[in-house]
Amino acid sequence: MKVRKNDTVVILTGKDKGKKGKVRNAFPRESKVIVEGVNMIRRHSRAGRATRQAGIIELEAPIHVSKVMLVCNKCGKPAKFGFRFLEDGNKVRVCRRCNEVID
Repeated sequence: MKVRKNDTVVILTGKDKGKKGKVRNAFPRESKVIVEGVNMIRRHSRAGRATRQAGIIELEAPIHVSKVMLVCNKCGKPAKFGFRFLEDGNKVRVCRRCNEVID
């Protein structure tokens, strides 16, 4: 999975199409990510002992990684990314649009 935590992504499909946000969590096994302020859902919760308040809570739901696209730091535009090995043997992500190293 090419998307990691703290990457900036743009949403490609759905009700939040076109929104940008930072990846809060990544779940590679499920191929899903949680993006700040995107795919908001409402959950009704009961009051816990003395810690949790009852009411309707809004929180971000996971979104499939195929519905988001990384935004290049240099270009500032959504772009496809590939991998390249540096001379020292490190594997890094590379923007296909501007050939800039991301990691």
